Amino acid sequence: MGALEAGVGAMPAFLYIVGNAGSGKSALTSAFKNWLQTCGYDAVTVNLDPGVEWLPYAPDVDVREWIKLEDVMREYGVGPNGAQIVAADLLALKIGELKEVLDEFSTDYFLIDTPGQMELFTMRSSSHMVVESLGREGAVMAFLFDPALAASPQGFTALVLQSLSAQFRLDLPCVAALSKVDLLDEEDRERILKWASDSGALYDALVEQGSLTANLSVELFRALELMDAFSGLVPTSAETGEGIADLYNEVQQVLYGGEDLSSD
Repeated sequence: MGALEAGVGAMPAFLYIVGNAGSGKSALTSAFKNWLQTCGYDAVTVNLDPGVEWLPYAPDVDVREWIKLEDVMREYGVGPNGAQIVAADLLALKIGELKEVLDEFSTDYFLIDTPGQMELFTMRSSSHMVVESLGREGAVMAFLFDPALAASPQGFTALVLQSLSAQFRLDLPCVAALSKVDLLDEEDRERILKWASDSGALYDALVEQGSLTANLSVELFRALELMDAFSGLVPTSAETGEGIADLYNEVQQVLYGGEDLSSD
């Protein structure tokens, strides 16, 4: 059936796409599905953001079928921000229905497009329940580094800490990706990728910026190294398709211990 056979089996993979608002989660969800389909495999897109007004793809499963922000605002007497928080918790109550729908699909990949406000997914106990209910076997998180934030050493460090926090909260293996690389010039791109694989380069950049404090010291960087926080980034672009195959291979490495698709 093609190069994907070795990695995709009877049990589907669950890829949770996580990142800050504007990092390109929905665009990557769409691009990843299109890429899988061109390889002859099936993927089901799942939108978990009840407040999103527009998506670059037509979700196969949409949380807005169960939870609508307007209804939450009216029923609970809260504003848009409060409704997002309530809706995030209501998701846990609807997870049984959502799982029943997902179980009806026979697919290779479930691509889970998480809420635009990352903390609504990574910092709420309801999301942990979602992951538990859908199953941890075959589940992995793709954490997106927004280039607009990653371009400064301070912003990059904050993203590293956020990605580790998301892994800790959701207890999922993680593949880190630099999104929207088509918006970066070559110099910025190479600098960010260098920081991702070389903690010393990032440390030097922070020193040069005068950004180190007593709480952000050599000891912290040593701890981050022990946690494998500087294992590199996969440069990706939903716009051009760059890096989608490489991201797939990284996910396969986590799930199955080896690549099954050449990125040539």
